Amino acid sequence: MNRSLRPDAVLIQAVIAGALSFAHLHDLAYAAGQTGWKAWAYPVSVDLLLVAAWRRLRTARRDRSAWTWFAIALCASLGANIATAGLLDLEHVPAWLRILVAGWPALAFLGGTLLVHSPAVPAVSAQPVDIPAAPEVETHRADAPTPAAEPVPELAPATAQALPADVPTVPAALLDHARKIADAHRASTGSPMPADALSARLQLPAPMAHAITAQLQLT
Repeated sequence: MNRSLRPDAVLIQAVIAGALSFAHLHDLAYAAGQTGWKAWAYPVSVDLLLVAAWRRLRTARRDRSAWTWFAIALCASLGANIATAGLLDLEHVPAWLRILVAGWPALAFLGGTLLVHSPAVPAVSAQPVDIPAAPEVETHRADAPTPAAEPVPELAPATAQALPADVPTVPAALLDHARKIADAHRASTGSPMPADALSARLQLPAPMAHAITAQLQLT
């Protein structure tokens, strides 16, 4: 099946830009003293280094060496375009430019060799990597004994039988503190501490003080 050839505006523009840049590099090399085939070899060398660096950047975006040689080749091409735009007298090329043009082949050979023989740095993928979750392992065994329930503390039989249902519950810490006060009162007076005196000492309501006194008498 024959494919119809359709002109691409971007491709045409690239061909025009490449041809103009090629011609500017040739003119600059010729003005710097490179005559004959040598003047045509310079633009080929610049374009090949530019293409080699670009191909390296496509596979290794973070390769600093590829970026460096791409910038050097681009500056060489762009510099030739600017130099031949009338800003430089091509009849009297300065000595530093002649030295730069004469040393370009060695520089281009070094850049191409490094780009070809240096190990490529793999590009880091930005897509997250799905890490499979570890399978859940059931640790319960069918033949394992069922853990026994923790024993629930129970009140002493005498205390549970002696206290009526409407007596308020006394916390253990408060009962211990009241026992210390009652023991000190008994040791100093020789008699049990009345509920009213315990209520005034602990700043408790009368029902709570009577409940504490009753439990202290039982214990």
